[in-house]
Amino acid sequence: MTIEPAGRLKKILILGGIGVFIVGLFVFFSPLLGIAKHHFNYLPYFGPKETVVVQRDGKSVIDTIYTTVPPFSFIDRHGKPFTDKMVEGKILVVDFFFTRCTSICPKMGVQMQQLQLKLDDDAFDDVVFLSHTVDPEYDTPEVLDAYAHKLQADTTRWKFLTGNKADIYLQGSEGYYLAAKEDVMAPGGFLHSDQFVLVDKDRHIRGYYDGTTMAGMNALAADLKMLLKEEKVKAADAERERRKR
Repeated sequence: MTIEPAGRLKKILILGGIGVFIVGLFVFFSPLLGIAKHHFNYLPYFGPKETVVVQRDGKSVIDTIYTTVPPFSFIDRHGKPFTDKMVEGKILVVDFFFTRCTSICPKMGVQMQQLQLKLDDDAFDDVVFLSHTVDPEYDTPEVLDAYAHKLQADTTRWKFLTGNKADIYLQGSEGYYLAAKEDVMAPGGFLHSDQFVLVDKDRHIRGYYDGTTMAGMNALAADLKMLLKEEKVKAADAERERRKR
């Protein structure tokens, strides 16, 4: 049996330790230098999609195009126009309700109120809440204003919207793929979803959440953090691509 000389063994151990140390430094600093790949999960996309062929770096590649929320124009609680242009570059949390609702709406209102408090931090400045009434004939701007104060809404971020009935219903069904309409069989005469919708800055739908439960709100808050991180990575990648040109 051959015994490795102590000096040589010591050198091997030292060199091995140095190698491990260098690898550790690379792992630690590479995210800061933009070297490492992103190792977090991206949120899924929801809604219709189509496959297209696009040109990238002179090559034809297959890409997937996901549906986007269409432009809109409604009326806010001050009676002033509120359009999609006013929330450009923002992440949206969207729901539908009506003030005379006595079934799911009170729960949804409380959950949204608690969510805005939970996200009361500068890190969530890009998040806006949009609540659309499905009973616009009753829910005038004055009624919505009183409702917002009742919920202690942070009205700089939480917008209550009314407007043309047909436009609201169309935005619900074809914009967010949620039920939003009159229905004599539904409680209060209106049918609307209990889901909150998460929409990214590019107007893609990225999640649906039970708006009546704390579990749904916890899941939404967690996904919001992931989406904000994703948006930062996309912005950094876009900036690197711009510098290459």
